[in-house]
Amino acid sequence: MSIQQWPEGERPRERLLSQGAAHLTDAELIAVLLGNGTVGQDAVGLARSLLSKAGGVSRLLADPQNVPRVVGVGPAKRARLIATLELARRALAERLLDLPALANPRESAAYLSARLRHLPYEVFVCLFLDNRNRVLACDELFRGTVDGASVYPREVVRACLKHNASAVIFAHNHPSGVAEPSEADRDITEVLGQALALIDVRVLDHLIVGEGEPVSMALRGLL
Repeated sequence: MSIQQWPEGERPRERLLSQGAAHLTDAELIAVLLGNGTVGQDAVGLARSLLSKAGGVSRLLADPQNVPRVVGVGPAKRARLIATLELARRALAERLLDLPALANPRESAAYLSARLRHLPYEVFVCLFLDNRNRVLACDELFRGTVDGASVYPREVVRACLKHNASAVIFAHNHPSGVAEPSEADRDITEVLGQALALIDVRVLDHLIVGEGEPVSMALRGLL
């Protein structure tokens, strides 16, 4: 039975308009984006297949370009999903940029966790702040593999000068899900701190993103 044959009060699009998006499940929201299903599977079933293959909404949000390949989700549907997920990521980034100042470096943790948490490879990003701790930009500086990413202090210094940053917050993910800082994490943080001190840029924190809450090296007393 196609969704058009469902009782009107049960159709995702009609429920979204009458009750609000908060009343729909993840699969129903994605079904609205898909618009229709495929032979033998309605849009909600198709959305469930997509979520199952991706591993959940947060994994879709982490890397929109890697929307799983599912029969029935062709180029047009993939484009709608990728565009919507990217808009969600940008909305999170805008909230961060709109803060008058980061009173606590962990105020950035929600955005960084959403961006990095479920990536299957390691990514090193940097938040650039002005002298009042307002966010200037957030750039992905290095991308690696499942077990590491090479970080080059020279490129970090170059990026800080480009954004005229006065302070930075580093973050990277552990694809294993274990957010404990490694010895290598401590070493590179120290090296970066020394390099940036030469150009008067402060390192406020280095967040390690895994399952659960990101680990703040500053709160651990590791900076």
